[in-house]
Amino acid sequence: MKLANIKVENILSTRGNKIANQFKIYTNKGVYFQSYNSIIAFKNMGKIVLDSYYWDYSRTTSKYRNIFLDMTTNEVKKAIKEGTIKLTNLN
Repeated sequence: MKLANIKVENILSTRGNKIANQFKIYTNKGVYFQSYNSIIAFKNMGKIVLDSYYWDYSRTTSKYRNIFLDMTTNEVKKAIKEGTIKLTNLN
């Protein structure tokens, strides 16, 4: 049985420190952002999908989601409204 090529690393703060419970998960399909036990976002070739429930769950989740996406919360909300970021159930 062949296992998928998966790599997990902590999200880094703006100062370069590893943040506990905030992860980037690299897979053959793309990159996921996980906060604690919840998948928040998925990126693949410029396409972004956010979990419809957890994407804006807390200030902490939003802070590290923004680092993962390299966007502000206002930019994320605008992209959702315009349809360039999709919301779905990732959990």
